[in-house]
Amino acid sequence: MNDTVRRWTFGLLPLLLLGVMITLFVRFEPMGFMEDTSPPVQELTIDRITFPGEGTVELHVVNGGPEPVTVAQVMVDEAYWEHSIDGPRTIDRLGERTITIPYGWVAGEPHEFTLVASTGVTFSREVPVAAPTPEVNAQFLGAFALLGVYAGVVPVLIGLLWFPYLRDLSRRWLNFFLSLTVGLLLYLAVDGLVEAFEVAEMVPGAYQGVGLLALGVLGAVLALRAAGAAQESSDRGPSNLRLAYMIALGIGLHNLGEGLAIGAAYTAGELALGSFLVIGFAAHNTTEGLAIVAPVADDRPSLWHLAAMGAVAGLPTVAGTWIGGFSYSPVATTLFLALGVGAILQVAWEIGTSTLRSADQKVLVTPLNAAGLGLGLLVMYGTAIFMA
Repeated sequence: MNDTVRRWTFGLLPLLLLGVMITLFVRFEPMGFMEDTSPPVQELTIDRITFPGEGTVELHVVNGGPEPVTVAQVMVDEAYWEHSIDGPRTIDRLGERTITIPYGWVAGEPHEFTLVASTGVTFSREVPVAAPTPEVNAQFLGAFALLGVYAGVVPVLIGLLWFPYLRDLSRRWLNFFLSLTVGLLLYLAVDGLVEAFEVAEMVPGAYQGVGLLALGVLGAVLALRAAGAAQESSDRGPSNLRLAYMIALGIGLHNLGEGLAIGAAYTAGELALGSFLVIGFAAHNTTEGLAIVAPVADDRPSLWHLAAMGAVAGLPTVAGTWIGGFSYSPVATTLFLALGVGAILQVAWEIGTSTLRSADQKVLVTPLNAAGLGLGLLVMYGTAIFMA
């Protein structure tokens, strides 16, 4: 055989043997004799509950377990209730169903919904505050967009107004603010990671919430490193401007997660929580404008670039409020938060290892820059108190 055939043969042979092994295991399962005595492993996740109209509740259900599950009964507030399902009662692995319940729910009151499988296993979820689910129309689209503008777009643009102040600073003090930027970004990364782990617990088991989180973080890091290397090799644009856009992108992905939280809070009827989130995120995000312009203080970028970076960082908040308000998904939220964490970590690393460097030493370790790093963490902690 020629070299090409030989190479492909040895490349595909391990995959072929693996397929044969799996086929034999499934066909002649060695522990098959225990099937009659072992309990079935079943899992159903109620990942979204909506109240589309007066007297109607909809449960969106996902089978994240290894075996099919048959929904036999539905309980509302500990009472069995009539219902309809948009498909067969048996839900296969990774299958989804919408269960509609004609129930006279009361706005502002808690309700508990329980699915009873044919095996007797139950799956429950409680709604702390029942509230009408927003419809996708011009009124709600505009209202959620305005929330995103208040929480993300305007604060970031306000933060960009620090640019004239920064460009008049000496290199020593500019490095201080770059160190402060690293502190801001590190706090955002930790904050996003904690939130991502919390949301990952609500992801159906088959989708592997923690694995999805790791995929998003590492994927964002690798994608940004590859994009940066490609841009540097093509000699396009100042590296500091590229870094500023990367910061804006990382912050934008983080702000997308903030928008998801705002939209989900208002959809769940928690209006006070939603309002506090808007105010807290607004204070939080104003400092992000400073983080974006710090790397380009020496380069005098055009007003168009500043506006574009503000849009990249702020507008995802609007998209987040729409997604969180109309179609909140733990899977998508975990992925978005993870992407934001990965992007922010990569940008913070690049600032610390490339930008904060003099001709003969790393200047991040100077006392002034160490103080800037600590101050950045403290500033983000202080503004985060508004969101408690």
